[in-house]
Amino acid sequence: MNTPQGTEGGDLLTAQRSRGRPRDERIDAAVRSAVLEILNEVGYGRLTLEAVAARAGTSKPTLRRRWRSRQHLVVSALVQTMGSSPTPDTGCTHCDLIAGIRTLSDAFTATVGRRALPALIADLADDPELESQFLNEFFHPRRAATAAALRRGIERGDIRADADIDLLLDMLASTAYYRVLFGHLPFTPTLAEDVVKVVLAGVATPQWHSDHGDAGGL
Repeated sequence: MNTPQGTEGGDLLTAQRSRGRPRDERIDAAVRSAVLEILNEVGYGRLTLEAVAARAGTSKPTLRRRWRSRQHLVVSALVQTMGSSPTPDTGCTHCDLIAGIRTLSDAFTATVGRRALPALIADLADDPELESQFLNEFFHPRRAATAAALRRGIERGDIRADADIDLLLDMLASTAYYRVLFGHLPFTPTLAEDVVKVVLAGVATPQWHSDHGDAGGL
């Protein structure tokens, strides 16, 4: 039976049409994978929306509806690759911190390292909307996850209660960012462990040192 105009059924149909089709997450995943592949092949400067659309099996207008620019695409791929909550809660303070920092080391030695991040960071300065996306989807969530791990360390008695959380966050991540931006030193296999060991040596409680000695085998 046809639904009369203006009835509840007609209103529902109108609302469905106004919302359009649900977003296809398969397209998003294919596009992000294509971005990473192309970055690895030709680098950030030669990444184009046309190339991404062709690789992902979609169209440039589809990309434009989802992402404002190729830079926004790279940020989205960065979040997918590195995660926005990298630091776990395993019950072990230094284990959690190492796991979080290792996601930086692993990613920066791969596609999103020297081939993408330095140029992307430079683009943030001239694009407030891009900067906001980078900070809100990538930087701040990752930082918050590590901050939570540090606070758990304080609650466990591993880290001094007067420790400066913001300073510790900067110290933990800065080595990885410094090396990817300037390329003056390599990412060694033990970099995450080495960084956490040095930082905890300054803020760990005597109890933590007593329990773990050399950071539990770091």
